[in-house]
Order: sequence, then structure tokens, then C-alpha cells
Amino acid sequence: MATDAHNCTLEEYEQLVTALGAEPYRARQLFTWVHRKGASSWEEMTDLPRPLRSALAERLELSLPRVLRRAGSEDGMTMKYLLQLADGEQIEAVRMRYPEKERARERHTVCISSQAGCAMGCLFCATGQAGFGRNLTAGEMVGQVVAINKELQRAGRRVTHVVFMGMGEPLANSEAVFQTVRLLSHSLGLHLSLRRIAISTCGFVPGIQRLAAEGLPVRLAVSLHAADDELRNRLVPINRRHPLAELVSSLRYYQEMTGRRLTIAYTLIRGLNDSEQQARRLAALVQGLKVHFNLIPVNEVAETGFAPPSPARVQAFHQVLEAAGHPVTVRQTRGAGIAAACGQLRATASGRPRRGGQVESGVAGVSEGGR
Repeated sequence: MATDAHNCTLEEYEQLVTALGAEPYRARQLFTWVHRKGASSWEEMTDLPRPLRSALAERLELSLPRVLRRAGSEDGMTMKYLLQLADGEQIEAVRMRYPEKERARERHTVCISSQAGCAMGCLFCATGQAGFGRNLTAGEMVGQVVAINKELQRAGRRVTHVVFMGMGEPLANSEAVFQTVRLLSHSLGLHLSLRRIAISTCGFVPGIQRLAAEGLPVRLAVSLHAADDELRNRLVPINRRHPLAELVSSLRYYQEMTGRRLTIAYTLIRGLNDSEQQARRLAALVQGLKVHFNLIPVNEVAETGFAPPSPARVQAFHQVLEAAGHPVTVRQTRGAGIAAACGQLRATASGRPRRGGQVESGVAGVSEGGR
């Protein structure tokens, strides 16, 4: 069975081409064709000798995820992709455009999936409600970015930021995710800045500890959504395995090891976690940590009964956190009208009822010029 070409490192390419009798520099050409240019056929690789291309074709598979469906927002700023992998599993990715502003160039953020489905079971997430399929390989994650980048290249643009905030818990598939980060940031590939890559977690403590030790200067976003264990146990079931005290301890370790500011994502749900008391508990919980809060009013979805707080309620929550000395951003959700929240497009396509979740504008702040 052929190996996914997008799953291979430069070193693996070097071993392969030299085993086939070619010069080692051919591996660098191959890596650029696969990871930067997104070649879909061996015939495109005109700077590689034909015999080498034929030998590689017998050993490597070039296919990218197949686009089953696209759904775009009316303003053209968000595009949702339903993708099919080689074994038939379906996953989602989202492209978000941020126009050029003063002192900031136009940005194109791609939100990718790390698993087919998710085992975390978060109450307002459509992916979690649908259950877990399998982990994705690094090649399948890279393939999402390369496929969308090819579309952008036709318009003279390119992917500038990547966030692991699609389907799945990235840190429960940490080895493949870390490999993906290295492939996406390689100078012969898309050469994305590590500071423009964000990994999100719902609180998978072993993965946070592994990331702290890995030495990758990516951004870490933690989906918290509650400031006490009783409520978080309901909203984010992994909290029963890794309660808040353990989670916060792992975040302190991460910050000690990396010195990097954390992003805390907090989905605001009317009458459930949007009180000023919750805000005060939240500020106390992260005392001593360098954090930036992203407050995200939940998408209103009839099946869950969840609804966003009033603007006044959101502002009051915001003010409590700001008064405690933390930078705070209120994110506007993107793509609610096109089922662009995590898991919703796949659920719609398969006939399952839609549940909660959202894609936020400026996800985790990673699109803000790689701050």
C-alpha cells in the first residue's frame, strides 16, 4: 500500500530518493512540490527525472482530501468545507478571511480537524455529540491546509494562519499534531510561522504537559467555559477526569516552561455561565497566569436550548475580567448561517440534527498578526 506523500518528512524523502538511486537534493524538490505547491499528479513535477517520478508513484500517494461540499457566508469572509478522507471518513475545515487593516495585511486563517469525530462529549459541540471515529494522520491534517491553500493560490493569496480548532481534541492526538506543525512550518513547505499556529484544547492535561516539553512556540488556547467543577463537569465532561485544579496546575507548568501567554476561550450561555459571579470566579481561577480571554456568545440552536446572553450581560462579564487586569476580547461567531460551527456541516450532510458550537471571529487571537 502506498504511503501518503503529505505524511512524510524531508528526512524520509531523502531516505527514499537515495534508496531509488537519486541525488539527495531531489528530496527537497519533492518536498516543495508536495507541501508548498500541492501537486496533484507526478507529471507536474517537471524538474524531477521521469524514471524517479515513476518510481515514486509506485510508493507514494498524492491525493488530497476530497471536497464534498462548500458553504460560504454571504459576506464572503467564511468558507466551510466538508471533506472526505481516503477511507470515507468525513471531516470539516473552515477558511476565514480578515481584510487588510492599518498596519496589518490581509490574513487567511484555516481551522482544521485533528480527529474524525471527538470523544470529549462537550455539551454544546456538534462533533462531541456525534461520537469518535479515529485520529487523523499528520498527512491528513496537512492535506486540509494544502487543499485550501491551492484554492487561495489561484486568487494570488495564501494561508497565513492555522488553528487546530476543528473536529476533535488535538492534544489527544498530540504526536500527529506536533508532526503536522513541523511540516506546515518547514521552510521548503508552506513555511508558516509557529507563532501563527494555535492549538486548542478542552483541558486534556497530559497533552498540555507534552506540549510544554515539546519546545514548539505555538499558541495554546484552552476552552474553559466554566469556573467551577460542578458546572464544568456538565459542560465539558473531561473535567471529571482532569478537574480545574489539575488543569490550572498544568497551565502554570506550561507557562513556566514556555513563558507564553495563554488564550482562555469562554463560551457565554444565557442563564448558565454568564453571571458576574462566574466572571469573578474565573478571574480568581487564573490569578497569577498571563492570559487573554476570548468571550464567545454561544450560537442559538433550538435542539440544545442554549442561547447567547444579552449584550449588556456580555459587557458586564467583560468588565469584571478587565477590572481584574486581564485583556479581554468579545468574539463574534462566524458562519452560524452556513452550519460552520464545529461538526454542524457534517451533521447536516448526514441528516443528524444540528447541535451547538461555533466558529469564532479571530479564533484564539492567532489571526491578530501572530501576537
